[in-house]
Amino acid sequence: QVQLVESGGGLVQAGGSLRVSCAASGRTFSSYAMGWFRQAPGKEREFVARINRSGGSTYYVDSVKGRFTISRDNAKNTVYLQMNSLKPEDTAVYYCAAQLPNSARYDYWGQGTQVTVSS
Repeated sequence: QVQLVESGGGLVQAGGSLRVSCAASGRTFSSYAMGWFRQAPGKEREFVARINRSGGSTYYVDSVKGRFTISRDNAKNTVYLQMNSLKPEDTAVYYCAAQLPNSARYDYWGQGTQVTVSS
């Protein structure tokens, strides 16, 4: 089982920045594609960002392009989401997820970390 532990959430003012982190257990982190998702109260979980195994390819939902950056440090078994120019609509629980090789979906999820952006 892959365990994912998120950290770095908190309260930030609109226009500010925050970086959330996700630390993974295991020896095969570098074989996983990683993603960030978020879920606001009463809304469905939505995709935010994805990074491939090597870190050379990333993809973002349109609403965060130019503001958020996903990155990974395979030596530290950690994936990051740098969030700049935060807006109140970014308020949500942010989840880290791992996709195992040859899997059609994300297989493991973290517990989530709350990000609240005040106006």
